[in-house]
Amino acid sequence: MSTASQGVRTTAGRWVIAGLIGGLIAGVIFAAFEMVVAAIMGQGFFTPLMMIGAIGLGKEALPTPKPMIGLSTIVPVGLAIHMFLSMIYGVVFGAFVWGVSFLHGNRLRLVGAATVFGLVLWIVNFYVIAPLAFSWFAMANPVVQFFAHTFFFGTVLGLLLSARGAPGRNGG
Repeated sequence: MSTASQGVRTTAGRWVIAGLIGGLIAGVIFAAFEMVVAAIMGQGFFTPLMMIGAIGLGKEALPTPKPMIGLSTIVPVGLAIHMFLSMIYGVVFGAFVWGVSFLHGNRLRLVGAATVFGLVLWIVNFYVIAPLAFSWFAMANPVVQFFAHTFFFGTVLGLLLSARGAPGRNGG
């Protein structure tokens, strides 16, 4: 294996790992935002995690009128699914950044691209996937979901990747 191909793999690996870690952290911030807003809106603090948990547990995890499964099961499952998806999305975006050198070394472009990525996630998750597979997400407030995905996940992911520094050094 040539030194050049090892360098490309190393750079790709750094972006992917940064995306994984950034996705995890952005996922935590995203979930915290959603849970606080749900509580303020009178929906219940754990409602977002119950809706996410229902992806794996079925409609029995939903809060209406009362979940058939206990919160001690729903919350960890919802967190696990949410964190897994956040890490996957972070890895996808990290790989994308690695492949688009235009974003390297320019924090504004990187954060802007990540914000657009969050917006695209919102559109795909709520207007393509959810209606086909998880109809209960129609209960979610679309404005809150727009802000959560676009800014509390996408922008945060971009800020984390741009602040990381190491992937952007030496053009990579």
